[in-house]
Amino acid sequence: MSFSGKYQLESQENFEPFMKAIGLPDELIQKGKDIKSISEIEENGDNFKVTVTTGSKVLVNTFTLGKEAELETLTGEKVKGVVQRDGNKLKVSLKGIESVTELVDGNTIVNTMTLGGIVYKRTSKRM
Repeated sequence: MSFSGKYQLESQENFEPFMKAIGLPDELIQKGKDIKSISEIEENGDNFKVTVTTGSKVLVNTFTLGKEAELETLTGEKVKGVVQRDGNKLKVSLKGIESVTELVDGNTIVNTMTLGGIVYKRTSKRM
């Protein structure tokens, strides 16, 4: 199954505690909590481009599976990481955050980010 497509955020769990834990200011947390972000994934072999648009903020990451890439985090910081594919899951560890993006079926993506004991879960549907 290909990850390629556009997905809109449908639901999320633990947004506020997770964003506080990674150091996002309260003002940005309040602004962002109700925005239905749109994720666009382009998959070409082992090469990926992921664009996440949340209101006026656009986050773009490009990477090749299994190779080190510079990735922008939710706080805007750029860190190096290696994205691995495990079946229908993309996994990466950035600054203590374990991120797993799973293609649950042809139309649903679930992204889970774990930091310490906080699990932030986002479910998005294909548009």
